[in-house]
Amino acid sequence: MQSKYKISLLRGNLLAAAATMAFWTQTALPQAAALLWLSVGWLLVMALLLEFSHRRSRGLPWQLLPGLLLMALISVAPERHALLVWAWVALLMLPQPIWALAFNLGAAAISLMVVTSILGTPTWMLLIATLGVLTLLALSRARQMTDMNGAIRQRLRLIPGYNLWPGEQLLRDLPREQIRCERESVHGELLVLQVKRHQLWSIARKLSELTYDFENVYRLDGTTLATLLLAPSPQEAATRRILLLTALPDTIVSQRYPLMEVESQSLNLASLRQASLLLSPAPSAEDIS
Repeated sequence: MQSKYKISLLRGNLLAAAATMAFWTQTALPQAAALLWLSVGWLLVMALLLEFSHRRSRGLPWQLLPGLLLMALISVAPERHALLVWAWVALLMLPQPIWALAFNLGAAAISLMVVTSILGTPTWMLLIATLGVLTLLALSRARQMTDMNGAIRQRLRLIPGYNLWPGEQLLRDLPREQIRCERESVHGELLVLQVKRHQLWSIARKLSELTYDFENVYRLDGTTLATLLLAPSPQEAATRRILLLTALPDTIVSQRYPLMEVESQSLNLASLRQASLLLSPAPSAEDIS
């Protein structure tokens, strides 16, 4: 299935940029041609290995390599590549760590100093002023993208391979699951578990293994987990709940609430952490069966 984040479009843009640089090498000086072919290779590798992820890379930020290549291209032949100084605006628009941003800003400043020799003072001053304004706009856009990516990262699974999600995701899932229960005439329950802090992650993994793939587990805070249980009837849901709780440590304190009775519109994480505020506790599993 095609990625909704349009990775194929970005891959196409990278391949187009690689083709453009490869064509440019025909008229470039030897040193510049070597740098251009290095850039072509980097773009091809990026296009072929591209995969969407909001997780932060543990290695060096990828923005360092294009920054180095851009500065090198301008430095080896400023009379031919002076127009590339405008590419710094696009590079600075991308989210990146503070130290990588500082490096790229320094490299951009060096590039501007290099092109000073081929520009008159008035032209160079106008270039500085224009790039300064565009750089501020680019940094503002980078900040917006960083905030947006942070919001998206909140929706990522907390443990790869397990259906464990942050509590914010539960607020988004509740209305959808309520609609599904009503449409498909199934019984849903919100099960809230109070656990020992040191047992949270082990119980979260166990809970993910005991539930179906379409039933997510949510971490509300350091001592609270929640999950949505779906079953054809309340009796079958009670049976599933009993089996599930039996497989978990006895120290867990659990509360369950019929999904259709939860006021999802006015719900927030604070009330989820204090599950007793949602509504009156439902009867125990033994009372239902």
